[in-house]
Amino acid sequence: MKSIEEQFEYLKKGCVEIIQEGELKAKLKRSLEEKKALKVKLGFDPTAPDIHLGHTVVIRKMKHFQDLGHDVIFLIGDFTGLIGDPSGRSATRPPMTREQIKQNAETYKSQIFKILDPEKTIIDFNSRWLGKLTSFEIIKLASKYTVARILERDDFSNRLKNGIPISVHEILYPIMQAYDSVALKADVELGGTDQKFNLLVGREIQRGFQQEPQVIITMPLLEGLDGVEKMSKTLNNHVGITEAPGEIYGKIMSISDPLMFRYYELLTDKPLLQIEKLKREVKENKIHPKDLKSQLGQTIVSDFWGEEEAKKAVQEFERIFKHKEIPEEIEAIEIKSGKAKRIEDIPLIELLVDRSIFSSRGEAKRMIRQGGVYLDGQRIEDISIKIDLAQKSEFILKIGKRKFYKLIKTD
Repeated sequence: MKSIEEQFEYLKKGCVEIIQEGELKAKLKRSLEEKKALKVKLGFDPTAPDIHLGHTVVIRKMKHFQDLGHDVIFLIGDFTGLIGDPSGRSATRPPMTREQIKQNAETYKSQIFKILDPEKTIIDFNSRWLGKLTSFEIIKLASKYTVARILERDDFSNRLKNGIPISVHEILYPIMQAYDSVALKADVELGGTDQKFNLLVGREIQRGFQQEPQVIITMPLLEGLDGVEKMSKTLNNHVGITEAPGEIYGKIMSISDPLMFRYYELLTDKPLLQIEKLKREVKENKIHPKDLKSQLGQTIVSDFWGEEEAKKAVQEFERIFKHKEIPEEIEAIEIKSGKAKRIEDIPLIELLVDRSIFSSRGEAKRMIRQGGVYLDGQRIEDISIKIDLAQKSEFILKIGKRKFYKLIKTD
Protein backbone atom coordinates (compact mmCIF):
# COMPACT_ATOMS: atom_id res chain seq x y z
CA MET A 1 0.00 0.00 0.00
CA LYS A 2 1.01 3.63 -0.55
CA SER A 3 1.67 5.99 2.35
CA ILE A 4 -1.24 7.59 4.21
CA GLU A 5 -0.75 10.99 2.54
CA GLU A 6 -0.42 9.46 -0.94
CA GLN A 7 -3.61 7.47 -0.42
CA PHE A 8 -5.46 10.45 1.01
CA GLU A 9 -4.54 12.79 -1.87
CA TYR A 10 -5.52 10.17 -4.45
CA LEU A 11 -8.86 9.52 -2.74
CA LYS A 12 -9.60 13.23 -2.26
CA LYS A 13 -9.53 13.96 -6.00
CA GLY A 14 -12.92 15.17 -7.25
CA CYS A 15 -14.63 14.85 -3.85
CA VAL A 16 -17.10 17.46 -2.67
CA GLU A 17 -16.81 16.57 1.02
CA ILE A 18 -15.14 14.07 3.33
CA ILE A 19 -16.77 13.63 6.74
CA GLN A 20 -14.39 13.65 8.51
CA GLU A 21 -10.96 14.02 6.88
CA GLY A 22 -9.17 13.29 10.17
CA GLU A 23 -11.17 10.09 10.59
CA LEU A 24 -10.29 8.91 7.09
CA LYS A 25 -6.58 9.50 7.73
CA ALA A 26 -6.86 7.61 11.02
CA LYS A 27 -8.56 4.68 9.29
CA LEU A 28 -5.93 4.67 6.54
CA LYS A 29 -3.18 4.73 9.20
CA ARG A 30 -4.69 1.81 11.07
CA SER A 31 -5.19 -0.08 7.81
CA LEU A 32 -1.54 0.43 6.95
CA GLU A 33 -0.28 -0.60 10.40
CA GLU A 34 -2.52 -3.65 10.69
CA LYS A 35 -2.21 -4.54 6.99
CA LYS A 36 -5.98 -4.81 6.87
CA ALA A 37 -8.01 -3.37 4.03
CA LEU A 38 -10.83 -0.92 4.68
CA LYS A 39 -14.41 -1.92 3.86
CA VAL A 40 -15.74 0.61 1.36
CA LYS A 41 -19.44 0.55 0.54
CA LEU A 42 -21.44 2.02 -2.34
CA GLY A 43 -25.17 1.39 -2.53
CA PHE A 44 -27.32 1.51 -5.67
CA ASP A 45 -31.07 1.01 -5.70
CA PRO A 46 -31.88 -0.76 -9.00
CA THR A 47 -34.45 1.83 -10.12
CA ALA A 48 -33.26 1.98 -13.76
CA PRO A 49 -31.59 -0.60 -16.02
CA ASP A 50 -28.90 1.61 -17.52
CA ILE A 51 -25.86 3.29 -15.99
CA HIS A 52 -24.65 6.55 -17.54
CA LEU A 53 -21.44 8.53 -17.04
CA GLY A 54 -23.02 10.49 -14.19
CA HIS A 55 -23.34 7.28 -12.19
CA THR A 56 -19.74 6.32 -12.90
CA VAL A 57 -18.33 9.32 -10.98
CA VAL A 58 -18.90 7.61 -7.64
CA ILE A 59 -18.13 4.14 -9.07
CA ARG A 60 -14.75 5.46 -10.22
CA LYS A 61 -14.04 6.69 -6.68
CA MET A 62 -14.72 3.15 -5.54
CA LYS A 63 -12.16 2.01 -8.12
CA HIS A 64 -9.63 4.38 -6.55
CA PHE A 65 -10.07 2.59 -3.21
CA GLN A 66 -9.74 -0.70 -5.08
CA ASP A 67 -6.51 0.51 -6.72
CA LEU A 68 -5.12 1.10 -3.23
CA GLY A 69 -5.89 -2.44 -2.11
CA HIS A 70 -9.06 -1.80 -0.09
CA ASP A 71 -12.16 -4.03 -0.15
CA VAL A 72 -15.02 -2.52 -2.12
CA ILE A 73 -18.63 -3.63 -1.73
CA PHE A 74 -21.10 -2.75 -4.48
CA LEU A 75 -24.39 -3.06 -2.65
CA ILE A 76 -27.55 -3.51 -4.68
CA GLY A 77 -30.55 -2.26 -2.71
CA ASP A 78 -33.02 -4.90 -3.79
CA PHE A 79 -34.87 -4.48 -0.47
CA THR A 80 -34.67 -0.67 -0.13
CA GLY A 81 -35.61 -0.44 -3.82
CA LEU A 82 -39.04 -1.73 -2.84
CA ILE A 83 -39.41 1.32 -0.58
CA GLY A 84 -37.97 3.88 -2.99
CA ASP A 85 -35.42 6.56 -2.09
CA PRO A 86 -37.27 9.82 -1.22
CA SER A 87 -34.12 11.93 -1.81
CA GLY A 88 -34.97 14.90 -4.01
CA ARG A 89 -38.53 13.69 -4.50
CA SER A 90 -41.47 16.10 -4.41
CA ALA A 91 -43.92 13.19 -4.25
CA THR A 92 -43.99 9.56 -3.16
CA ARG A 93 -42.10 7.35 -5.60
CA PRO A 94 -44.25 4.58 -7.14
CA PRO A 95 -43.17 1.19 -5.75
CA MET A 96 -41.15 -1.13 -7.98
CA THR A 97 -41.97 -4.78 -8.47
CA ARG A 98 -39.56 -7.52 -7.43
CA GLU A 99 -39.27 -8.55 -11.08
CA GLN A 100 -38.22 -5.03 -12.15
CA ILE A 101 -35.65 -4.90 -9.37
CA LYS A 102 -34.26 -8.32 -10.29
CA GLN A 103 -33.89 -7.40 -13.98
CA ASN A 104 -32.22 -4.06 -13.25
CA ALA A 105 -29.88 -5.61 -10.69
CA GLU A 106 -28.64 -8.10 -13.28
CA THR A 107 -27.76 -5.32 -15.74
CA TYR A 108 -25.94 -3.41 -12.98
CA LYS A 109 -23.69 -6.39 -12.29
CA SER A 110 -22.48 -6.53 -15.88
CA GLN A 111 -22.08 -2.76 -16.28
CA ILE A 112 -20.04 -1.97 -13.15
CA PHE A 113 -17.32 -4.40 -14.21
CA LYS A 114 -16.50 -2.05 -17.06
CA ILE A 115 -14.88 0.06 -14.29
CA LEU A 116 -14.30 -2.20 -11.29
CA ASP A 117 -12.14 -5.32 -11.18
CA PRO A 118 -14.58 -8.26 -11.05
CA GLU A 119 -12.04 -10.38 -9.18
CA LYS A 120 -11.74 -7.83 -6.39
CA THR A 121 -15.32 -6.56 -6.15
CA ILE A 122 -17.83 -7.85 -3.63
CA ILE A 123 -21.43 -7.66 -4.85
CA ASP A 124 -24.08 -7.95 -2.16
CA PHE A 125 -27.84 -7.46 -1.83
CA ASN A 126 -29.36 -5.77 1.22
CA SER A 127 -32.34 -8.13 1.23
CA ARG A 128 -29.85 -10.62 2.69
CA TRP A 129 -30.18 -8.95 6.11
CA LEU A 130 -33.07 -6.49 5.81
CA GLY A 131 -35.38 -9.25 4.60
CA LYS A 132 -34.63 -11.25 7.76
CA LEU A 133 -35.37 -8.49 10.28
CA THR A 134 -38.34 -9.31 12.50
CA SER A 135 -40.98 -6.69 13.29
CA PHE A 136 -39.45 -6.44 16.78
CA GLU A 137 -36.00 -5.75 15.32
CA ILE A 138 -37.38 -3.13 12.90
CA ILE A 139 -39.07 -1.29 15.77
CA LYS A 140 -35.84 -1.46 17.78
CA LEU A 141 -33.91 -0.10 14.78
CA ALA A 142 -36.41 2.74 14.29
CA SER A 143 -35.99 3.73 17.94
CA LYS A 144 -32.38 4.73 17.27
CA TYR A 145 -33.34 7.81 15.22
CA THR A 146 -35.85 10.60 15.81
CA VAL A 147 -38.69 11.84 13.62
CA ALA A 148 -37.45 15.40 14.15
CA ARG A 149 -34.08 14.54 12.58
CA ILE A 150 -35.75 12.74 9.67
CA LEU A 151 -37.96 15.75 8.95
CA GLU A 152 -34.92 18.04 8.85
CA ARG A 153 -34.13 16.85 5.35
CA ASP A 154 -35.10 19.43 2.72
CA ASP A 155 -37.35 17.24 0.58
CA PHE A 156 -39.44 16.21 3.59
CA SER A 157 -39.64 19.70 5.12
CA ASN A 158 -40.64 21.19 1.77
CA ARG A 159 -43.36 18.60 1.28
CA LEU A 160 -44.70 19.29 4.77
CA LYS A 161 -44.81 23.05 4.13
CA ASN A 162 -46.64 22.52 0.84
CA GLY A 163 -49.10 20.01 2.23
CA ILE A 164 -47.74 17.15 0.09
CA PRO A 165 -48.15 13.75 1.78
CA ILE A 166 -45.19 11.80 3.17
CA SER A 167 -45.76 8.08 3.54
CA VAL A 168 -44.49 6.26 6.63
CA HIS A 169 -42.44 3.84 4.52
CA GLU A 170 -40.46 6.81 3.10
CA ILE A 171 -39.41 7.80 6.61
CA LEU A 172 -38.11 4.26 7.09
CA TYR A 173 -35.91 4.43 3.98
CA PRO A 174 -32.85 6.27 5.41
CA ILE A 175 -32.97 4.13 8.56
CA MET A 176 -33.07 0.87 6.62
CA GLN A 177 -30.28 2.06 4.32
CA ALA A 178 -28.26 3.07 7.36
CA TYR A 179 -28.59 -0.45 8.74
CA ASP A 180 -26.70 -1.68 5.65
CA SER A 181 -23.59 -0.01 7.08
CA VAL A 182 -24.13 -1.82 10.38
CA ALA A 183 -24.57 -5.19 8.69
CA LEU A 184 -21.44 -4.70 6.58
CA LYS A 185 -19.41 -2.93 9.31
CA ALA A 186 -18.52 -0.31 6.71
CA ASP A 187 -15.44 1.89 7.25
CA VAL A 188 -16.31 4.24 4.38
CA GLU A 189 -19.49 4.93 2.43
CA LEU A 190 -19.57 6.72 -0.91
CA GLY A 191 -22.43 8.60 -2.51
CA GLY A 192 -23.50 11.62 -4.52
CA THR A 193 -24.14 14.96 -2.82
CA ASP A 194 -27.88 14.19 -2.99
CA GLN A 195 -27.27 11.22 -0.67
CA LYS A 196 -25.56 13.16 2.13
CA PHE A 197 -28.51 12.95 4.52
CA ASN A 198 -28.85 9.18 4.11
CA LEU A 199 -25.11 8.68 4.59
CA LEU A 200 -25.11 10.76 7.78
CA VAL A 201 -27.92 8.63 9.19
CA GLY A 202 -25.65 5.65 8.60
CA ARG A 203 -23.02 7.19 10.89
CA GLU A 204 -25.59 7.71 13.64
CA ILE A 205 -27.09 4.23 13.39
CA GLN A 206 -23.62 2.68 13.54
CA ARG A 207 -22.99 4.58 16.78
CA GLY A 208 -26.31 3.18 18.07
CA PHE A 209 -24.91 -0.31 17.50
CA GLN A 210 -21.59 0.56 19.18
CA GLN A 211 -19.70 0.58 15.88
CA GLU A 212 -17.10 3.11 14.83
CA PRO A 213 -18.94 5.49 12.45
CA GLN A 214 -18.13 5.28 8.78
CA VAL A 215 -16.38 8.06 6.93
CA ILE A 216 -18.60 9.68 4.32
CA ILE A 217 -17.27 10.74 0.92
CA THR A 218 -19.65 12.64 -1.33
CA MET A 219 -19.06 13.06 -5.04
CA PRO A 220 -20.51 15.79 -7.27
CA LEU A 221 -23.48 15.27 -9.55
CA LEU A 222 -22.02 15.35 -13.05
CA GLU A 223 -23.31 17.96 -15.47
CA GLY A 224 -24.81 16.57 -18.66
CA LEU A 225 -23.73 17.33 -22.21
CA ASP A 226 -25.38 20.76 -22.00
CA GLY A 227 -23.01 21.70 -19.17
CA VAL A 228 -25.90 23.05 -17.08
CA GLU A 229 -28.35 20.41 -15.87
CA LYS A 230 -27.42 17.24 -14.01
CA MET A 231 -26.77 14.34 -16.40
CA SER A 232 -30.07 12.57 -16.83
CA LYS A 233 -31.68 10.21 -19.30
CA THR A 234 -34.93 12.15 -18.84
CA LEU A 235 -33.25 15.38 -19.98
CA ASN A 236 -31.55 13.58 -22.88
CA ASN A 237 -28.16 15.06 -21.93
CA HIS A 238 -26.59 11.76 -20.89
CA VAL A 239 -23.96 9.34 -22.18
CA GLY A 240 -24.87 5.73 -21.49
CA ILE A 241 -21.93 3.43 -20.88
CA THR A 242 -23.54 0.71 -23.03
CA GLU A 243 -24.05 3.06 -25.99
CA ALA A 244 -22.09 2.33 -29.17
CA PRO A 245 -18.43 3.48 -29.07
CA GLY A 246 -18.98 5.95 -31.90
CA GLU A 247 -21.99 7.46 -30.14
CA ILE A 248 -20.05 7.91 -26.88
CA TYR A 249 -17.08 9.47 -28.67
CA GLY A 250 -19.30 11.78 -30.71
CA LYS A 251 -21.14 12.99 -27.63
CA ILE A 252 -17.87 13.75 -25.82
CA MET A 253 -16.63 15.71 -28.83
CA SER A 254 -19.78 17.87 -28.60
CA ILE A 255 -19.14 19.21 -25.09
CA SER A 256 -17.74 22.65 -24.26
CA ASP A 257 -14.07 23.22 -23.39
CA PRO A 258 -14.75 24.09 -19.70
CA LEU A 259 -16.91 20.96 -19.33
CA MET A 260 -14.11 18.91 -20.89
CA PHE A 261 -11.83 19.60 -17.91
CA ARG A 262 -14.67 18.80 -15.51
CA TYR A 263 -15.02 15.42 -17.24
CA TYR A 264 -11.25 14.88 -17.11
CA GLU A 265 -11.39 15.34 -13.33
CA LEU A 266 -14.41 13.15 -12.64
CA LEU A 267 -14.35 10.54 -15.41
CA THR A 268 -10.65 9.65 -15.65
CA ASP A 269 -7.90 8.56 -13.28
CA LYS A 270 -5.62 11.39 -14.43
CA PRO A 271 -4.11 13.23 -11.38
CA LEU A 272 -5.19 16.82 -10.70
CA LEU A 273 -1.69 18.15 -11.27
CA GLN A 274 -1.71 16.74 -14.80
CA ILE A 275 -5.14 18.21 -15.49
CA GLU A 276 -3.97 21.64 -14.30
CA LYS A 277 -0.96 21.30 -16.61
CA LEU A 278 -3.27 20.57 -19.55
CA LYS A 279 -5.33 23.67 -18.72
CA ARG A 280 -2.19 25.82 -18.84
CA GLU A 281 -1.08 24.30 -22.14
CA VAL A 282 -4.47 25.06 -23.72
CA LYS A 283 -4.34 28.64 -22.39
CA GLU A 284 -0.81 29.05 -23.80
CA ASN A 285 -1.91 27.57 -27.17
CA LYS A 286 0.50 24.66 -26.79
CA ILE A 287 -2.29 22.15 -27.35
CA HIS A 288 -5.59 22.52 -29.20
CA PRO A 289 -8.74 21.89 -27.10
CA LYS A 290 -10.14 19.66 -29.86
CA ASP A 291 -7.12 17.34 -29.61
CA LEU A 292 -7.51 17.19 -25.84
CA LYS A 293 -11.22 16.48 -26.20
CA SER A 294 -10.40 13.66 -28.60
CA GLN A 295 -8.03 12.16 -26.02
CA LEU A 296 -10.80 12.37 -23.41
CA GLY A 297 -13.28 10.70 -25.75
CA GLN A 298 -10.84 7.90 -26.54
CA THR A 299 -10.11 7.36 -22.84
CA ILE A 300 -13.80 7.10 -21.97
CA VAL A 301 -14.59 4.77 -24.89
CA SER A 302 -11.56 2.62 -23.99
CA ASP A 303 -12.83 2.26 -20.41
CA PHE A 304 -16.06 0.67 -21.59
CA TRP A 305 -15.23 -0.87 -24.98
CA GLY A 306 -11.44 -1.25 -25.20
CA GLU A 307 -8.71 0.58 -27.11
CA GLU A 308 -9.43 -1.00 -30.50
CA GLU A 309 -13.04 0.18 -30.47
CA ALA A 310 -11.88 3.64 -29.35
CA LYS A 311 -9.58 3.87 -32.39
CA LYS A 312 -12.43 2.84 -34.69
CA ALA A 313 -14.69 5.46 -33.11
CA VAL A 314 -12.13 8.18 -33.86
CA GLN A 315 -11.75 7.03 -37.48
CA GLU A 316 -15.51 6.92 -38.00
CA PHE A 317 -15.93 10.38 -36.44
CA GLU A 318 -13.30 11.87 -38.74
CA ARG A 319 -14.85 10.14 -41.75
CA ILE A 320 -18.22 11.76 -41.02
CA PHE A 321 -17.24 15.20 -39.70
CA LYS A 322 -13.86 15.86 -41.30
CA HIS A 323 -14.32 14.18 -44.66
CA LYS A 324 -18.14 14.66 -44.77
CA GLU A 325 -18.81 11.00 -45.53
CA ILE A 326 -21.61 8.81 -44.21
CA PRO A 327 -21.00 6.04 -41.64
CA GLU A 328 -20.00 2.59 -42.86
CA GLU A 329 -22.89 0.99 -40.99
CA ILE A 330 -26.31 2.64 -41.09
CA GLU A 331 -29.61 1.41 -39.71
CA ALA A 332 -31.94 0.61 -42.60
CA ILE A 333 -35.62 1.57 -42.49
CA GLU A 334 -37.75 -0.29 -45.01
CA ILE A 335 -40.81 1.47 -46.40
CA LYS A 336 -43.29 -0.86 -48.06
CA SER A 337 -45.37 0.51 -50.89
CA GLY A 338 -49.01 -0.24 -50.11
CA LYS A 339 -52.23 0.00 -52.10
CA ALA A 340 -54.01 2.27 -49.61
CA LYS A 341 -51.42 5.04 -49.84
CA ARG A 342 -48.86 5.75 -52.51
CA ILE A 343 -45.25 5.72 -51.31
CA GLU A 344 -44.69 9.32 -52.40
CA ASP A 345 -47.60 10.44 -50.19
CA ILE A 346 -45.98 9.47 -46.86
CA PRO A 347 -45.25 12.62 -44.79
CA LEU A 348 -41.73 12.65 -43.34
CA ILE A 349 -43.03 13.48 -39.86
CA GLU A 350 -45.32 10.45 -39.95
CA LEU A 351 -42.35 8.21 -40.75
CA LEU A 352 -40.16 9.76 -38.04
CA VAL A 353 -42.77 9.04 -35.37
CA ASP A 354 -43.97 5.65 -36.65
CA ARG A 355 -40.41 4.31 -36.66
CA SER A 356 -39.72 5.73 -33.16
CA ILE A 357 -37.00 8.07 -34.39
CA PHE A 358 -38.92 10.68 -32.42
CA SER A 359 -41.39 10.04 -29.62
CA SER A 360 -43.97 12.56 -30.89
CA ARG A 361 -44.92 14.70 -33.87
CA GLY A 362 -44.19 17.81 -31.79
CA GLU A 363 -40.62 16.64 -31.13
CA ALA A 364 -40.09 15.87 -34.83
CA LYS A 365 -41.42 19.29 -35.86
CA ARG A 366 -39.11 21.03 -33.39
CA MET A 367 -36.05 19.23 -34.77
CA ILE A 368 -37.00 20.17 -38.35
CA ARG A 369 -37.58 23.81 -37.40
CA GLN A 370 -34.20 23.86 -35.65
CA GLY A 371 -32.54 22.65 -38.85
CA GLY A 372 -31.55 19.24 -37.53
CA VAL A 373 -33.11 16.96 -40.19
CA TYR A 374 -31.46 16.24 -43.56
CA LEU A 375 -32.38 14.10 -46.58
CA ASP A 376 -29.43 13.24 -48.81
CA GLY A 377 -27.45 16.11 -47.31
CA GLN A 378 -30.19 18.71 -47.87
CA ARG A 379 -31.59 20.40 -44.79
CA ILE A 380 -35.36 19.95 -44.45
CA GLU A 381 -37.18 23.21 -43.69
CA ASP A 382 -40.77 22.30 -44.60
CA ILE A 383 -42.47 20.30 -41.84
CA SER A 384 -45.12 19.07 -44.30
CA ILE A 385 -42.65 17.54 -46.78
CA LYS A 386 -43.51 14.11 -48.14
CA ILE A 387 -41.04 11.36 -49.07
CA ASP A 388 -40.95 10.72 -52.80
CA LEU A 389 -39.65 7.21 -53.20
CA ALA A 390 -41.54 6.80 -56.47
CA GLN A 391 -38.61 8.28 -58.37
CA LYS A 392 -35.82 7.09 -56.06
CA SER A 393 -35.55 3.88 -54.03
CA GLU A 394 -33.15 5.08 -51.31
CA PHE A 395 -32.57 8.17 -49.20
CA ILE A 396 -30.03 8.91 -46.48
CA LEU A 397 -31.78 10.51 -43.50
CA LYS A 398 -29.64 12.41 -41.02
CA ILE A 399 -30.91 13.50 -37.60
CA GLY A 400 -28.78 16.01 -35.73
CA LYS A 401 -25.04 15.58 -36.14
CA ARG A 402 -24.54 11.88 -35.51
CA LYS A 403 -27.63 9.80 -36.35
CA PHE A 404 -28.00 8.35 -39.83
CA TYR A 405 -30.69 6.13 -41.35
CA LYS A 406 -31.10 4.62 -44.81
CA LEU A 407 -34.68 4.78 -46.13
CA ILE A 408 -35.28 1.91 -48.55
CA LYS A 409 -38.36 1.29 -50.69
CA THR A 410 -39.54 -2.31 -50.72
CA ASP A 411 -42.42 -3.98 -52.54
